[in-house]
Amino acid sequence: MALSQGLQHKLLQKLSPQQIQLMKLLQVPTANLEERIKEELEENPALEQSDEESDEQHNEEMADEFDSSEEENYDLDGSEEEYDSLDINDYVNEGDDDIADYKTREDNYSDQEERKTTPVKLETSFYEVLLQQLGMLKLDEKRQVIAEQIVGSIDDDGYLRRENAAIVNDLAFRQNIDSNEQEVESIILLIQQFDPPGICARDLQECLLIQLRHKLKTNQSKDIQSAIVILEKYFDEFTKKHYEKIQRSLSMDDEQLKAVIHQIIKLNPKPGGNVGHVNKAETYIVPDFFIVNNNGKLELTLNSRNAPDLRISEGYRDMLKEYDRGTKRDKRQKEAVMFIKQKIDAARWFIDAIKQRQNTLLHTMSSIMKHQEDFFLTGDETTLRPMILKDIAEKTGLDISTVSRVANSKFVQTEFGTYRLKFFFSESLSTENGEEVSTREVKKILFDMVDAEEKRKPLSDERLTELLQEKGYNIARRTVAKYREQLNIPVARLRKQL
Repeated sequence: MALSQGLQHKLLQKLSPQQIQLMKLLQVPTANLEERIKEELEENPALEQSDEESDEQHNEEMADEFDSSEEENYDLDGSEEEYDSLDINDYVNEGDDDIADYKTREDNYSDQEERKTTPVKLETSFYEVLLQQLGMLKLDEKRQVIAEQIVGSIDDDGYLRRENAAIVNDLAFRQNIDSNEQEVESIILLIQQFDPPGICARDLQECLLIQLRHKLKTNQSKDIQSAIVILEKYFDEFTKKHYEKIQRSLSMDDEQLKAVIHQIIKLNPKPGGNVGHVNKAETYIVPDFFIVNNNGKLELTLNSRNAPDLRISEGYRDMLKEYDRGTKRDKRQKEAVMFIKQKIDAARWFIDAIKQRQNTLLHTMSSIMKHQEDFFLTGDETTLRPMILKDIAEKTGLDISTVSRVANSKFVQTEFGTYRLKFFFSESLSTENGEEVSTREVKKILFDMVDAEEKRKPLSDERLTELLQEKGYNIARRTVAKYREQLNIPVARLRKQL
């Protein structure tokens, strides 16, 4: 077969490195943006963050790298033409016409930007609290290792969810200790006496019983004794709220059962959740936007953490200027210049990506604010309008994927609380008049109905559907059940109270 050549046109779409970097930055929430910037500052020496301190000495040391008094035999991979074609005019002259930062400051500018020391909270983990109590037990070396293995197997809620046989195997293979299930069980019973009561239980039933028995040591109340009997013999009936069966079996009236239930609901189902103080970043919400109602006019601002003062290092520019003014240019210097140009280009890309991130965030949030203006003025969830990603994409001219990245993990602080951006996105539901309303509005009305119902006779899904249809919402019973589950509202039988 003969070889042949031909021309062919192809239309390809490829993302540039800047676009990929921007897409990644859009997904980063404000709380993690500072860490991302620190990573870039560490990786790229040509990028720096403005501060008050002078780096003249550091710049002089960097500039001295070009001062080569001795000839060196420096082998390079690049060609001679590559070095001869270096053009650094754009890098050397950039910023020469700008007003220096120090010229725009006042003489007495030091007090406002003093560095403040941030106090660090002393934290004690749940595991350390248990080890402190374990140290009060007089155990031999073998039982001490077994106890530490058990404590290390307790999860953050305070439960021991590993079987005794699995703990015995762990001790044999990892600690080289020969033990048995009876010995492990005896130590578990000791750990279950730790504070707070309920620690090291295998399931919810055992956790509640440990707490009730701990109460019984100081209070021989009949209600506590009855609560222990109910949890021991009628735990399934109690969790499913089959109160009639419990009353018939124990010959209890409504008031007696109500007093027993009151004792049980005061117990802590997660005893480990309140022990120790651990600083978890995900528990803190840093809003990305702020919306303020100024005399009926909404004002949107971006969190200042999204606008760091980044710039190209002056020391690296001085190095290029030194190279441009010099007459003697060996290969070593030219290779260094190539490295500096790459780092400066990367710094420019990152600074542009940060600025574009700010503009995209503000543009998208501004469209959301205008679409949901009634809610931001009143705080009433029933005023939320139907809104999907496509609506905002059409208003902003951005791609739907870009809007999705902006809405992901972002928060806005308003006068009525702090909300996820995803909170404002919802599907539409038609009313009898043909008007489209947000499903968020229907969920709010559904929640209010359940909250106002008579707890002795809670509303069923059928009844909730009838009430919503009376209000003009065209909705099916299965849709009501779906919305109820999304609101974490149990079925009517489990909402019943005595």
